[in-house]
Amino acid sequence: MLQPNFKLSFLLPKYWLTWLAVFILYSISWLPFKLQLAMGRVLGRLFFNIASKRKHVALTNLRLCFPEKDEQELQRILKKNFENTGIALFETGMGWWWPNWRIARKVKVIGAHHITSAQAQGNGVLVLGMHNLSLEMCARGAGIDNPLVVFYRPHNNPLMEFFQHRGRARSNKYMLGKRDVRGLLRALNNKEACAYLPDQDYGRNKSLFVPFFAVKETATTTGTLMFARKRNTKTMMMIPRRNADDSGYTVEISPLENFPTKNDQQDLITINQALEKAIMVQPEQYMWLHRRFKTRPNPEDASLYN
Repeated sequence: MLQPNFKLSFLLPKYWLTWLAVFILYSISWLPFKLQLAMGRVLGRLFFNIASKRKHVALTNLRLCFPEKDEQELQRILKKNFENTGIALFETGMGWWWPNWRIARKVKVIGAHHITSAQAQGNGVLVLGMHNLSLEMCARGAGIDNPLVVFYRPHNNPLMEFFQHRGRARSNKYMLGKRDVRGLLRALNNKEACAYLPDQDYGRNKSLFVPFFAVKETATTTGTLMFARKRNTKTMMMIPRRNADDSGYTVEISPLENFPTKNDQQDLITINQALEKAIMVQPEQYMWLHRRFKTRPNPEDASLYN
């Protein structure tokens, strides 16, 4: 269990810019909700005009995943995706510092009874999510009535990690670093609901190449199967999104049917298909900026992002 504490070294000059960024983000987080969304869209458009490398990565991902879409539609999704990226920055501030009562007014959770029912039957619950850009708000909302154990990547900046951890843990049970496999297995054994995101490229080690959207060979972590196949564990999908009318957020939780089996490849296909379905609810809100297809089946193959 990670529990970063405040250190006097955080007052050193090397952290002053971080303090300034945190102060600005904290101050903005108390502005009216829809004003923050509007500010985020403006910031996202600015980012779209200057972040050429990230724009190239996102557009490459969209072209690979949706070869049936014409360029005009892909550009529309791309621009909306950058607007949502800008909004995500301010959602981080809201997710870290809003009190639970304010979060609960904006986040509606559907299907939480699936988690409590599985736990009542003596099971741990593996909740599979995805890197949706509104995840900071949605994860806070999902944890208010059903606190989660969150498996995550700690921030490289120790001061930012201090704030990130405190913010994410406000309505969730506790946090586990991404290498603490035993900790997550223990949590499942203790009948906890544990959040795990299997949708990124974690490298060639412990991965199989299975379809993801139109990319037939996509490196997909097998780590999910180690957790999902643990005795007395039920696996569920969590689909987060910001509502299209900007009224708030919706989180849907549902069991992953006919899973797991004893076939690694088929189980990973099942996971990727569930992720595809979740992403297509609001494709503009998915984190397309990540190099999802950086690991090629043949190490000698040229990068798809060249």
